Amino acid sequence: MSIAVIGAGKWGCALYHAFSENHKPFISSINKRDIENFISIDEALEKEFLVFALSTQGIYEWLKLNFKNNGQKILLASKGVDYANLKFLDELFLNFISKEQLCVLSGPSFASEVMKKLPCALVLSAFDEKLAKDFSNFFPSYIKTYTNTDVRGAEICGAYKNVLAIACGISDGLRLGNNARASLMARGLVEMHRFGKAFGADDETFLGLSGAGDLFLSASSALSRNYRVGFMLAEGKNLDEILLELKEVAEGVKTAFAIKELASKEQIYTPIVNEIVLILQGKDVKHSLKDLLRRGNAD
Repeated sequence: MSIAVIGAGKWGCALYHAFSENHKPFISSINKRDIENFISIDEALEKEFLVFALSTQGIYEWLKLNFKNNGQKILLASKGVDYANLKFLDELFLNFISKEQLCVLSGPSFASEVMKKLPCALVLSAFDEKLAKDFSNFFPSYIKTYTNTDVRGAEICGAYKNVLAIACGISDGLRLGNNARASLMARGLVEMHRFGKAFGADDETFLGLSGAGDLFLSASSALSRNYRVGFMLAEGKNLDEILLELKEVAEGVKTAFAIKELASKEQIYTPIVNEIVLILQGKDVKHSLKDLLRRGNAD
């Protein structure tokens, strides 16, 4: 079985090295990289199994410009919601492939720790669970994989936790303590579940690795670029300055705006996401905190 990773950023490289443990994977990106088994995009698209680790906001344009459907089996390793089209990523891919070809990777996983071969557990979600099991064969022994069929739930958890990580970074940046961060995580998980249920996600997904697991990781560590965005916002830096300093894509920024728009259209109550959007637009973080605390307790 031949597999290629498309996207040579930190996460793409981490997955490529993980697959290299027992297989001979290939890797590709628009810009040539000095990596063993680097191949062109056209060569990558000829492989039977493809892993997409591209920046969320650029995926749709990439697909329109480059993708050719040869019946490849696709694992989506990106996390977020497309802001320009207000679409979940499976919706974008299903413009080009059938649902039986698509699988989604989720769960708590920092690229730097995967590169060090530290143990973790991840979830492979596919409309056809056999496809998830096929992809699981590529993962090394230090990555435990589980499979299910809740594609939409996995996507929403992976996207939403990035926004909540910004919120928790703000809390820690304001030195509000462990109690405050834990409260944000818990209420954030409730909010994420409320949003996900409106789009047909399974309850169990939010309590497992894709939901609570990934949220606990991303919202409590400076290894998370979204957490770092929040921390720097609390320090008084503006968003443009932060993104320049970060030198990496923080998917939670655009995803926050996309979730807010979708929630508004579907009339879903998302107070934490709404406040994060206001902060990203320039609202003072301390005023946001006061507004969150003033909310009624019906939610």
